[in-house]
Amino acid sequence: MTTPAIAESLEQSRRRFLTTAAMGIAAAGAASLFPVRPAPAATNDAIRPFRINIDESVLADMRARIKATRWPEKETVADDSQGVPLATMQELARYWATDYDWRKVEARLNALPQFITEIDGVDIHFIHVRSKHENALPLIVTHGWPGSIIEQLKIIDPLSNPTAHGAPASDAFHLVIPSMPGYGFSGKPTATGWDPQRIARAWVVLMKRLGYTKFVAQGGDWGSPVSNEMGKLAPPELLGIHVNLPGTVPPELLKAVQTGDPPPSGLADDERRAFDEFKVAFGKRRAYAAFMATRPQTLYGIADSPVGLAAWMIDHGDGWGQPAAPITSAIVGRTVNGHPAGDLTRDDVLDDITLYWVTNTAISSARLYWENKANLYLPANVSIPAAVSVFPGENYEAPRSWAERAYHKLIYYNRVAAGGHYAAWEQPTLFAQEVRAGFRPLRKSI
Repeated sequence: MTTPAIAESLEQSRRRFLTTAAMGIAAAGAASLFPVRPAPAATNDAIRPFRINIDESVLADMRARIKATRWPEKETVADDSQGVPLATMQELARYWATDYDWRKVEARLNALPQFITEIDGVDIHFIHVRSKHENALPLIVTHGWPGSIIEQLKIIDPLSNPTAHGAPASDAFHLVIPSMPGYGFSGKPTATGWDPQRIARAWVVLMKRLGYTKFVAQGGDWGSPVSNEMGKLAPPELLGIHVNLPGTVPPELLKAVQTGDPPPSGLADDERRAFDEFKVAFGKRRAYAAFMATRPQTLYGIADSPVGLAAWMIDHGDGWGQPAAPITSAIVGRTVNGHPAGDLTRDDVLDDITLYWVTNTAISSARLYWENKANLYLPANVSIPAAVSVFPGENYEAPRSWAERAYHKLIYYNRVAAGGHYAAWEQPTLFAQEVRAGFRPLRKSI
């Protein structure tokens, strides 16, 4: 249970995060001055600079809780079929409590321009990196669960500074990377209604508030339905979207999975493979999502125990299968069940989990599952230009035929050689290449 002293420390820490912009800072965030003394109170549409400084008492309390964990007995099986093995969690907890250093990622985040702005009554935190290259294409990138803005840290330089990574200046992006409401340093909604569609509307407001008259959107995991909803809204400023968890499953195939019926005859080989993958994902890897979609408030334990939070986030779906396998591989330091970690490290995973802990967003983030009422796998029905990248370790590998029916102006489709559900985290180089290629046909529109 959080003590009053710790709760007050958290609140003081949050208040200290916020400083107000000096008069005259451009709304686009090109400047990043932090005045010694706060400026007068901001208006609701103001963009305020933001800096992270988690109180040491919060981190000390986290470490103490980790060390005080009351452990259950060892699992009665020799694999992970009952959940994250005890030995795996105990070794992670030992490292987390003694050797892990949050300040490293805090410094990385503070080296980037970060801001807060209020949209629809909720403070939205975002990273805003403007490219040095002329005619860079503005891009808003949306994370998922149990991810965060930390998922995107390794793609910022490849996308905003492509010439340093072997790509031409014409592939450059201005990057906006927000924390969804209830996640990270964004505010927590105090009323219902923040579903992917509402987040999509907020992102359009954000990009226009930053002064962008033309922009594109990208997302994976929850970022995909948010980007899809932006595509359905089709504001005139939005040129197109790119997703790496596309909504393409034909309704009759979803119904067959739900009822346990065999697939219809006549499916092509890639369609049958996708059906089989989706059947496994739907039948075995959705227990965590079903719980958060129905009873998110009941998960008090993950707000009170760092180890409980870590186990819940690590094991979501199926720890040794997708989508969690690369995370497990990063934690144990070896490839698990044929799913390598790629560029993902143990510290990357702990950076993300610790972000959830120090912001106390385990429950507020889970509510997005409760808010959402749409099936994320059904055809997206997007009519603006769209690009789709299919990574081999995704929940299912969407066939081109399905993508073409779901995204009516499909301008790019590619099956990538490596990577999974957390593609930007696992394979940042490949991911950046896909984003560049996906939006290249739209460059002439800016």
